[in-house]
Amino acid sequence: MHTQNESVGETDKRRYAKCKQSKQFKKQRVGFKLLSMSIGGATPGDFRRDGGIVGEGLSIAGESSTAPASGVHAASSAGRKRMLKKLKQDKSLYGMLVPVIAFYLLFKYSPMVGEMIAFKNYRFVDGIFGSEWVGFKHFRMLFESPDFWRVLRNTLLLNIYNLALGFPVPVLLALLLNEVRVEGYKRLVQNLLYIPHFISWVVLGGILIALLSPSTGVVNLILKAIGLEPIYFMANSAWWPAAYTLSSIWREAGWGTILYLAAMSAIDSQLYEAAKIDGAGKLRQTWHVTLPGIRSTIAILLILRMGSMMDVGLEQTLALQNDSVLDVADVISTYVYRVGLQNMNYSYTTALGLFQALIGLILVVGVNKIIRLFGERGLW
Repeated sequence: MHTQNESVGETDKRRYAKCKQSKQFKKQRVGFKLLSMSIGGATPGDFRRDGGIVGEGLSIAGESSTAPASGVHAASSAGRKRMLKKLKQDKSLYGMLVPVIAFYLLFKYSPMVGEMIAFKNYRFVDGIFGSEWVGFKHFRMLFESPDFWRVLRNTLLLNIYNLALGFPVPVLLALLLNEVRVEGYKRLVQNLLYIPHFISWVVLGGILIALLSPSTGVVNLILKAIGLEPIYFMANSAWWPAAYTLSSIWREAGWGTILYLAAMSAIDSQLYEAAKIDGAGKLRQTWHVTLPGIRSTIAILLILRMGSMMDVGLEQTLALQNDSVLDVADVISTYVYRVGLQNMNYSYTTALGLFQALIGLILVVGVNKIIRLFGERGLW
């Protein structure tokens, strides 16, 4: 019997030596040490009669071994302790996130419950959950309505004008400001460019209407001075989209330069020095150094801009809109305001809002995919 036990012990030792050399043993070594620290007492010399091996405090048996699970459990427990320690160390920073998370939960995510009324015949008396289900009835009404296609066309056209003419303007302004070397003059120009962003559309709309007035507006006085007929820009369906687009550029172009200037400040100055040594002028430096340096920023902002292609600001449109130009100035936001809030057709306009959000999501995902094909990182 004593000889048999010795032979079993020799066999177990050989198995242990072979297992110690295997890759599986090496991969599990961290788990072995963690478990060894937690239970203690077991050594590499402890062997079991059933053919299993206890190595560094971890049982390495045949098919019936539960040691890997124990090692993973110990590792996850240690990971939780480290996470709790970091949370305790940076509790003030995480505390600052609480208002932000609360804001998005209360005002962004919880209202999404109300999206279900797009599939219901919503009534105040019955409430959101008690109203009758009608399926896709409101979506069918939406797609059969000629007013829907009119406001959809106007919304897309105005956003295309803003994208084609307004998106490059902040980039050009940032490139020009980046070349200004007199700091006082640069700050003065930046402040003048930022001011319109902080002015309400009600005020800006009044200023624009006054400037474009056919009788007293500065623009029409100049036209009269050079022998041209005055134009009532704000009541002309051909000129109203141009006035709308220019007003958007006037208000937001300066504010949009901030991110581009920040990206330009991160470009290594040695790249400009190398370009100068190679004989590159200012235009060549801008084309080969500055623009590639802010290309990723341009890509990210373009993706975000595409997400609002189905949205036109309600305040701006209401401030500039009048009955004479409704054929080009009536957009989704004003249509929802008129039909949904004033006529209390909530289910119908909720269906329109859901369609609007879905198209925006498709545009963001599609443009992000295209951006990644061009070698940029994209949003995800």
